[in-house]
Amino acid sequence: MPKIMIYSTTWCPYCRSAKAFFDQKRIAYEEIDLTGDDAGREALVKRTGRTSVPQIFIGEHHVGGYDDLRALDRAGGLEPLLAR
Repeated sequence: MPKIMIYSTTWCPYCRSAKAFFDQKRIAYEEIDLTGDDAGREALVKRTGRTSVPQIFIGEHHVGGYDDLRALDRAGGLEPLLAR
């Protein structure tokens, strides 16, 4: 299974929802907390072009935010990414 990375902040409700989604499915992930980390946020924006959190990666595939993750799951695209 590829490594799952969630860039988040402590105060973000969508970040909590993304983590709960993976927890419920018993899928391990690594969290990178960007709370108060301006340099980390800047690096994330350069990598993704997005300023919001969460930003979720499965392997090198940028899923996007929580809504993107749920849409990917509903469309049946999450399992194939996890199976790589």
